[in-house]
Amino acid sequence: MHIDIITVLPGLLEGPFSHSILKRAEEKGLAKVEIHDLRDYGIGKQKTVDGYAFGGGAGMVMMIEPIANCIESLKKLRDYDEIIYMTPDGETFNQSTANALSLKKNLIILCGHYKGVDERVRQIFITKEISIGDFVLSGGELPAALVTDAIIRLLPGVLNDETSALTDSFQDGLLAPPVFTRPADYAGWKVPEVLLSGHAAKIESWRFDQSVRRTHERRPDLMNDGISKERDDNNIEQNDN
Repeated sequence: MHIDIITVLPGLLEGPFSHSILKRAEEKGLAKVEIHDLRDYGIGKQKTVDGYAFGGGAGMVMMIEPIANCIESLKKLRDYDEIIYMTPDGETFNQSTANALSLKKNLIILCGHYKGVDERVRQIFITKEISIGDFVLSGGELPAALVTDAIIRLLPGVLNDETSALTDSFQDGLLAPPVFTRPADYAGWKVPEVLLSGHAAKIESWRFDQSVRRTHERRPDLMNDGISKERDDNNIEQNDN
């Protein structure tokens, strides 16, 4: 996978991609993330990338010319599956979107800034618009890093245990169950006995019940239509016994 990120603040993205899983993915040759400074494509001696909004109003707007020049330059190198714009009014990013994007080969992510981009950029170039939530940040750099992390960790071979990503929260529409490690007894706080039993079927059943219970309590909006409220209540009642 090749991900090109276009930004006016490349320094904000240097840290996230030089450590941990993202660095490992690049070292293994499984993914490549390139950061492109939009000012390299700026207009005139000042390398201008923004201008005042037509019609007046506060704030600057990212100009179409630098963005178009950058995107067209990249498109000469490879074919892109999606050109993504990070914006508060895009579709809310979730695990399903991450799963779908992890199957792509080449992506461009454009980081919004100031009051956003000239609308013509969205009309001409952008194929997908993504938001990470109903709030506004100073720019799209941190959201782009989050989206990139969520995508790359799903690529086969990136995680040491490839089944780990399949048991994360949201993969099956539920939150992940509680997890425990050593010691089995800490100051009287004990690990549930079923997890120490070695009985795989019982452990799997306990984990599913706990996922349903946790999702029901914390994120009822996520409850899968295929899991009836009656089953939710039964699971919760069983765990209380």
